[in-house]
Amino acid sequence: MLTIDSLCHRLSSYLEPDQVLLVKRAYLYAEQAHHGQFRRSGEEYITHPLAVANILASMHMGHQTLMAAMLHDVIEDTSITKKAISNQFGKSVAELVDGVSKLAKIEFESQAEKQAKNFQKMALAMAKDLRVIVVKLADRLHNMRTLGAMPPEKKRRIAKETLEIYAPIAHRLGMNDLRIEFEDRCFAAMYPLRATRLQASLKAARGNRKAIVEDIQNAIEARLHREGIGALVIGREKHLYSIYNKMRTKNKSFHEIMDVYAFRIIVEDVDTCYRSLGVVHNLFKPMVGEFKDYIAIPKINGYQSLHTGLIGMHGVPIEVQIRTKEMDELASRGIAAHWLYKSVNGKDHGEASQARLDRWIQRILEIQQHTGNSMEFIENVKIDLFRDEVYVFTPKGEIIELPSGATPVDFAYAVHTDVGNTCVACRINDRPAPLSQALQSGQKIKIISSEGSQPNPNWLNFVVTAKARSAIRHYLKNQHHIESVELGKRMLNRALVNNNLSLEALNDEQFTQILEACGADSKDELYESVGLGKRAAMSVIRTLNLDSKSDGTTVAPIAIESSDSLLISFARCCRPIPGDPVVAHFSSGKGLVVHRDSCKNIADLRSKREDISPVNWALDVQGELPAEIRVEVESERGIIASIATRIAETGTSIEGIEVSERDAQHSVISLIVAVKNRIHLAQVMRRVRNMRSVSRVIRAKN
Repeated sequence: MLTIDSLCHRLSSYLEPDQVLLVKRAYLYAEQAHHGQFRRSGEEYITHPLAVANILASMHMGHQTLMAAMLHDVIEDTSITKKAISNQFGKSVAELVDGVSKLAKIEFESQAEKQAKNFQKMALAMAKDLRVIVVKLADRLHNMRTLGAMPPEKKRRIAKETLEIYAPIAHRLGMNDLRIEFEDRCFAAMYPLRATRLQASLKAARGNRKAIVEDIQNAIEARLHREGIGALVIGREKHLYSIYNKMRTKNKSFHEIMDVYAFRIIVEDVDTCYRSLGVVHNLFKPMVGEFKDYIAIPKINGYQSLHTGLIGMHGVPIEVQIRTKEMDELASRGIAAHWLYKSVNGKDHGEASQARLDRWIQRILEIQQHTGNSMEFIENVKIDLFRDEVYVFTPKGEIIELPSGATPVDFAYAVHTDVGNTCVACRINDRPAPLSQALQSGQKIKIISSEGSQPNPNWLNFVVTAKARSAIRHYLKNQHHIESVELGKRMLNRALVNNNLSLEALNDEQFTQILEACGADSKDELYESVGLGKRAAMSVIRTLNLDSKSDGTTVAPIAIESSDSLLISFARCCRPIPGDPVVAHFSSGKGLVVHRDSCKNIADLRSKREDISPVNWALDVQGELPAEIRVEVESERGIIASIATRIAETGTSIEGIEVSERDAQHSVISLIVAVKNRIHLAQVMRRVRNMRSVSRVIRAKN
């Protein structure tokens, strides 16, 4: 049984005597604070913080981290405050304890919101001090080890949360041993029957494989010894959840996965890693495309190793990992091993690893700044945690680490938020490429940006990094606000024209009167509500009790300058384009919705004068808008391709095609084409009308 004395004896092997005493004092303080509290298993509560500290001791964590482990539930579960802990044990320990503590005294609408808020609090504390997450991981590990006393539903909920958040964080911090234990315990808690059956199959397979594993291991050891290389060769076991996950995601049978034999070769230095690679490639035939050099280009969590795939004796596939002792320690313990090497050797062997973690934490802070609430924050962080990595190069040869499936837009935001916001095109390996193309490791990416450009909302359909997603959303929200304020101003000015007034002419008293009547806190809030259609401009002006001088005054219509405005949308029912007579109505939250003047759907709104707004097209409308044309043709092979070619020759893109048969000899083809104005559309229709098989071309009305 673990006791404070046995833990102190363990700590004395690497901590100073006065540091061990501080840890013991923190234990005694926590023991008194938790007096009378018990775990669900019936044990005294203090056994939990003691066990958490013991897990951290196995990682050789410092005395402050161990003190925080002893005290980590005191703020949350007792009446002791952060200030009291600070007075007793210092500010650093108090900050660590507070960072791990949940938001216990706040009411949440749902379990999901509670989880998200607590994670957000912990993530921000982690950004200040990475030891917060190490304590939390140890806390969660002990909870997973003692999950048996929990009711089944709570077991599954805790396991799901651990698998979705804490296992990926352990992976990101390079703490592979923790990640493996998390995954296996979560698997057993969520799917006990599957885990039991798979464990039995694994045990049986291990016995059948024993002779082949020994033969391959002996052959590798003998060849390395012959070449004068001292190495430790280990047969690598696949863990339970990894096998299950591969069976599920890759649709493979248990025997297909178990037919691959894995080994690890541990040597003294980096040069010997590459020499050992040559030896095993001479011993067994390497498989094409199965070599990965994570020593030259480490993974995002600092993991370093050479990976190679071979065809071994009896034709069995072999996976081999080659690394140094320090790399092996870092692969198992991650950031905790980095601190150990730093403290033991007095120098930092993991600067690159630390730099990667700093960049990841910086990304978390950027996500926090750009997200509106805790639920969106945790969704974005989960996206960031779950993916494998690709490694691409800037034009200057710098390596950028991105999640698998990342696109040039993700790359642009990884370089800098401003580069992402102004990105218009890209070149991959010096060739033009779509912004939506998934990147591959080793590619060189060049982003082409333009000062006047802005993020496209369609990018949200293909970006994968949390930074890109949150930055685009943040920009669009901000732009939406700016456009709605500007539109609201224009609408109010237009309404004031009837009284020979303008916004600039209103005095402070009149503005105060309007704001109070409308329940708005500021002018911008008022303008935004008008621009979004939440409040009609005329009803705002009526709060001034002005006598209208000329209800028949002709009001200047609002000019439509672009097809891409966030606050002006174009009705799909009639698809207006520049040159069409148009009117608009307000839709709450969307702003102005523009219709053709002849649209049937606008007729029932005409009686509501406040809902209808005169609009017109600016002289030079930027962008293209979709228009629908219907082409009646004699059915013949290749007619759709011929029409598409004719349209393409006019420099027009087709955004949609739908075909319906009118009778055995005739069909109607509906096409959505992107055009600049009515003249452009007329050119397209004329080009199609001249075709031999086309009998009629019309523009769809509704």
